[in-house]
Amino acid sequence: MTNTTLKLLAQQLQLSISTVSRALKDHPDISAATKAKVNALANSLDYEPNAYAIQLRTQNSKIFGVIVPAISNLFYDSFISAVEEESRKNGYALMILQSSNQVDIELDNLKIFRQNRVSGVFACLSGNAENLEIYQKMIEKEIPVVFFDIVPKDNKFTKVRMADERCATLAAEEIIKRNAKKVVAIFGEPNLSISQKRRNAFQHFMETYAPKVHCTYLNACSSAEAEELFRKQYSKTQKPDTVFAMTDEVLIGVMKAVQALAIKIPSQLGVIGISNGFIPNLYHPKISYVETSGYELGKLAFIQMMANMKIGKPLAELTVEVKFVPGESL
Repeated sequence: MTNTTLKLLAQQLQLSISTVSRALKDHPDISAATKAKVNALANSLDYEPNAYAIQLRTQNSKIFGVIVPAISNLFYDSFISAVEEESRKNGYALMILQSSNQVDIELDNLKIFRQNRVSGVFACLSGNAENLEIYQKMIEKEIPVVFFDIVPKDNKFTKVRMADERCATLAAEEIIKRNAKKVVAIFGEPNLSISQKRRNAFQHFMETYAPKVHCTYLNACSSAEAEELFRKQYSKTQKPDTVFAMTDEVLIGVMKAVQALAIKIPSQLGVIGISNGFIPNLYHPKISYVETSGYELGKLAFIQMMANMKIGKPLAELTVEVKFVPGESL
């Protein structure tokens, strides 16, 4: 029965509506026998609480909002999976929206979250998002925000991210072990803080520990751009012997060029990336990579969200550690 209401349950049981409501909420002033009777009838009639009414009464829903740059990105897909699992265990659902790395869309998404009275927001910032006032206002209205992956510099917010600098230095270490002479390192969008952190760490490590290695540093905003950039580098007389891809998207573009040019890996070219592991394992030989787990980041983000909701104030930034996963491409 789809239209079962508290009123109907109360009428059939000859109880008051408030008694039925408290019984369904397991209120301590209701006897065990009454609770059992109410729950048995509610289950038999497929009673479901009116979520909208609860939302109006409590001023929030049992829904978390999630903003990601792109749902199709495998890293964010893994993140969402982890957050959804933990949310479901704790009686919450998710509203997932993507920003396409555009600030105006991100702001529109936040308005949708506010209109739906979400209980909290998991937000991955757009690349050039600088005005965080809207997030601050949400926090002031007791809507906790956990920033993840691409996070603000301001320490007054709760933030979780990968150990981005360590990702880059681990990759650089492996490249040096390979005795590379000419390296092409392709990073993501230049205005993203994650790209800047990884590039700065990679470049500093190479200049400090392998100053004689010739490195070319590039940025690509798409796999197509990464493919084009690598083709140009490989067309030069002095061809690179190693390529570093900062993201899966960059790696896909690089590998398109590698396959089109029939470059042999690893004899002619060493390849290393940063990934959650799915894309590198699609290729033969398997690509070596530094593992960044969106799933683990999602688990940590949820823990921080629940802690934030409990204590009512932002928490210190936390990072998820990374590791090198050897393949057959170096």
